Amino acid sequence: MKITHIDCHVLLVPDVNIEASSSAQDDIIVEIHTDEGVTGIGESDVNPWIARACIEARGTHTMGQGLSEMLRGQDPLDVEGLWERLYIGSAMNGRRGALIHALGALDIALHDLRGKALGQPCYQLLGGEPRPTITPYASLQPEVSSFTAYRDSMVEWALLAQQQGFQAAKLEATFSGPYRHHGLYESFERVTEVIAAVRDAVGLDFTLMVDLQYAFPDADTCLRTIRDWQTFNLFFLETPLPSDDLTGYARLTQEQPIPIAAGEWLATRFEFLGLLDQGMISVAQPDVGRVGGLTEALRVCELARERGRLIVPHAWKTGITIAAAAHLAAVTPHCPYIEFLPAELSSSRLRREVVSDRLKLHNGQIILPSTPGLGIELNREALKRYSVA
Repeated sequence: MKITHIDCHVLLVPDVNIEASSSAQDDIIVEIHTDEGVTGIGESDVNPWIARACIEARGTHTMGQGLSEMLRGQDPLDVEGLWERLYIGSAMNGRRGALIHALGALDIALHDLRGKALGQPCYQLLGGEPRPTITPYASLQPEVSSFTAYRDSMVEWALLAQQQGFQAAKLEATFSGPYRHHGLYESFERVTEVIAAVRDAVGLDFTLMVDLQYAFPDADTCLRTIRDWQTFNLFFLETPLPSDDLTGYARLTQEQPIPIAAGEWLATRFEFLGLLDQGMISVAQPDVGRVGGLTEALRVCELARERGRLIVPHAWKTGITIAAAAHLAAVTPHCPYIEFLPAELSSSRLRREVVSDRLKLHNGQIILPSTPGLGIELNREALKRYSVA
């Protein structure tokens, strides 16, 4: 079997809101085709036009080749070998950032393709002893434009998630800092108000996490704001500081008791080394696409295991990424949760429509599919509807 060609689908919703702090309005979906008719699908959370350029670009020398041209004619079952080929062959162009995110989409597709070719679900081919179910948390970000509506919607959504069987939820506190949602601007202290309202509504037995989306400029400001949050019994605080403030992250871990989580934007295990060792985070959050695919995500999981840290994958795109994260979690014992975006609690058309056979929640658990590959299929009508040049 040989790879013949790669299709890149750039997707965009028609009503883009440039003030949103959500990347669920666009997508890059790749399909890797073979001469035997087996196809693998993948995606990544990155600007789709940049990712497509990284994949389709023509190389002019051995140190900066295009990703697609390096895959054509190769054996798609040699997934790990192809990862090294792509990483080394594009090293002058990438090694980090958008090129690795694009590589990650291709790697997910290769894992899907290999599973389909061998008649096995991906988790059976990743090594380790897979567990049959995964615990998801509901990721909540209301699409409203006032603080009062945001707070009240967050309470409503958290209660709905609880009623649907979720055992945990993450609150996207996106109305402070540089990545405010829908132009909201509130003081850091009002985050406390939202957490208190949700905790009061769902009770103490429901697990809560909070995503701060890099809101605080420094550790001192963060520590002043969160000093009383331990009463909320939070499972973790996600990305309170800029990703590169490793000293600040270490201070947060050392000077307050709530576990700190980060890593959604990082590419390759090499970036995670700094966040784990210097930043001292408690929870590593590789996004399977952004980090470099399932192949590289497994390496990050091993780094976390060696250091006694948890893995909770980031998964903000469609059911493709959620499925990849679920397969990763299946062979990662130190992964207590994955991020999950139920269609009923998502305003993203792409999340609701692009994947026709999404993973389902049963009694608070995701039962892993026994079908080959990732176990999901594309909705071709939605793919056509949202594709742009």
